[in-house]
Parts: sequence; structure tokens; C-alpha cells
Amino acid sequence: MTMTLSAPSRMREMTALGADWWNDSGVPSELGEAVSLGAVGGTSNPVIVSQTAKAHPQLCLPILERLMAEHPTAIEDDLAWKLIHALGQASAAQLLPVYERTHGAKGYLSMQVNPKYFPNRDLMVAQALELSALAPNIAIKAPANEVGIAAMEEMTAHGVRVNATVSFSVPQALAVSAALERGLRRARAAGHHADAIRPYITIMIGRVDDHLKRVAEERKIATRPGLLDWAGIAVFKEAHRLFQASGRPGTLLAAAYRHEGHWAEIIGPEVLQTVPYTWWRKFNESPRAPARTLDQPVDGAILAELRAKFPDFVRAHDADGMTPPEFLRYGATVHTLQQFLVGYADLLSFVRTAMVG
Repeated sequence: MTMTLSAPSRMREMTALGADWWNDSGVPSELGEAVSLGAVGGTSNPVIVSQTAKAHPQLCLPILERLMAEHPTAIEDDLAWKLIHALGQASAAQLLPVYERTHGAKGYLSMQVNPKYFPNRDLMVAQALELSALAPNIAIKAPANEVGIAAMEEMTAHGVRVNATVSFSVPQALAVSAALERGLRRARAAGHHADAIRPYITIMIGRVDDHLKRVAEERKIATRPGLLDWAGIAVFKEAHRLFQASGRPGTLLAAAYRHEGHWAEIIGPEVLQTVPYTWWRKFNESPRAPARTLDQPVDGAILAELRAKFPDFVRAHDADGMTPPEFLRYGATVHTLQQFLVGYADLLSFVRTAMVG
């Protein structure tokens, strides 16, 4: 639906509150639209790029045809990454005015390393250095499993701005932050301007809810209506509380939206939201005006029921709920990594069809 001039822009109102947001989309024009309404960053991942290729072949196929002509001996993986690079550079260009206006504080596009690399630190680091060289305003997403956290420390030590992903819990956010602290010390020792690195730590709040809903269905756990829509919000608010109390490095970033509460209940100036294009378009015309809700606690009765019925909520919510070796086998991690791997395979299939079709 087209917004009239008299209609309120909720995303602009959110920005006026000092709350920054990003566009979560692989389409550069959608990012440009978001920037016009105050967005100051963008994110992508293999699933998003695959979805972009399928939904917008008129955008991706001409790029692929050019790439195939320029690189006639390239295999499908090479072409897939060249396509990812091209879309990333186009999106980074949309954000470059924000980057320049804020002197490098904002205006970043997050690009994700190959999901197949999740068990290999060195492959993630090598690709991070390659991706970060595509534009001055690129941040690198890597998974917050134990190996990925080690990779992000190494990336940070090389002066690369990182964004932890495949992350759903307070323990992961804390472990990533500790690794970033080590990486920033190493970056300073190596002569990098560490204060400009400003890393991000994503918590995929909607995927926390998704995981607990799967658990509830599998185990036939009855809950009050809407209870599980609060799980990811509660995890994010707890992480924010701990980060505010300690001043540890890393800006918390909410992702994976499923309903309006994921946007409306965590608005505040100290964190970021990366919102899919279709979702922020809905939020932009919401009857609910944005307000600074980040520091408002989740109802105690909701927290008590979540804790009593879902051990995996406790694992995600409590600072000592998991140790780094346990991150990889947490249910939300397993499901998300599998989806990212399938998304990458789907992208390869799209490229393969273009090569031989």
C-alpha cells in the first residue's frame, strides 16, 4: 500500500527517538528506500541472496550473464560468490552517503561468510578479509558457535568490523563480546584504529521464539496464548541489561522478525534493529506509535512461565545458561545453520541453471 503524505512514518518516528535500524534485504533498491526513511545499515545472508535471486531474476540474471562472460571457466561456487559480491557492492553504495555523513560510525552493510565454513576458523577469516575489501563500509557476519567466535576475534584483530550471527542467547552475546575485547586489544597493538571498529552482536529474537514453539509442539507443552512471542524479546532485554551494566564491547542488534512486538518492544538508542523489507513496510504504517520500550521489563508472570516450562529458554536467557562448546548444538543454532546451508545450496542451483539452462 502506498503511503500518503499525511500518513505517519513509524520508521521515521523511530529514528527521531534515537533508535537506529537497518534494512534486511538483498535488493539494493529496497535498501535505498529504507535509507530514505532513516535506515543506517543493511544486512544480508545466503538465504536472503537466494531469495533475491528467485524473486528478482530480472535483477540477478543479467549480472550472472555478465559474470559468466567475464569468467568463462568459473565454477558455480565462484559465480555465486561473484554475484554476492556484486549485490553487496551495490548495496554498500546505497549506504555510502550515511557512512560518509557519520564519518564511518554508521552506514555499514553486513555480508556473511560462507555457511559451509562454520567449522573452520581460517577459512572464515580469509573470506572476511576478502569481503571487507569490497567497499569501505562492509561488516562481516560469522556464526556465534565456538569456532566462529574465535574467527571473529581474529577478524577484529585484523581491523575488520564484525557482526555475530546465528546467535540466539545471552551466553553467546557475552562470549562474543569477550572475544571482541581480546580482538580489539590485539588490533590496537597492531596499530589499527580500534575505536572505529565498533562490532555488532546479533540476537535472532524471532528464531528463539521459533525454536521454543517447535519444542512446545513436539513435547505437547500447553502455554498461555502469545507466551512464546515474548521469549526472544526477554532474551534481548536481558542481554541489553547486562551490556549496559558492564560497558562491554559490541552493539546488540535484533533480527529475525515474526510480529510487531519484535519491533515495538525493543526500541531504544543503545541498540540496533535489522528489519526485513516486508516487515518494516508493515511497521511503517502501524497504528502503534513507536516509544522507547527497550528498558521496560517483560512481565514477571510471563518470565516465570517461560522458565518453568522451557529449559531451553533458561539456557538462552541466563548468562550461565550455556558454555561455548554447547552453542553449536543448541536447537535454534542447528535449525538456522541447516537453513543457511540449504539457502546456499539453492543459490548454487540458481547459478547452475543459468550456466547450463
